[in-house]
Amino acid sequence: MKMNAKEKELEEKIGHVPVFFRELASSDPQMHEAVLKIDNYVWADGKISRKNKKLMAIAIASALRDDNALKAQLAGAKKLGLTIEEVDEALRVAFMLSGMPAYVHGKYAANETFKS
Repeated sequence: MKMNAKEKELEEKIGHVPVFFRELASSDPQMHEAVLKIDNYVWADGKISRKNKKLMAIAIASALRDDNALKAQLAGAKKLGLTIEEVDEALRVAFMLSGMPAYVHGKYAANETFKS
């Protein structure tokens, strides 16, 4: 499925646009537009930088063991120029609040994303 201009912009921000979201553009255009609007609001640089928000998202996705979100956030982190060391520090936060399984889950995904 081909991405529209707004989805391409979103992919630049988050690193990966899930297929279900691209399908939403035709199945429920109002919902698609609403999600894009809130996405732009949430990810915009503000008091917290987009990079720091990305690290927060990685820790949360790892803690929830959400593979799709984790892979998308890691891809976005790499595009933003974040390093594996920065990601590892965020994963340590996930470990402190969610335990070793969250840390290990995130580490495997991060190592796979940053290996190239």
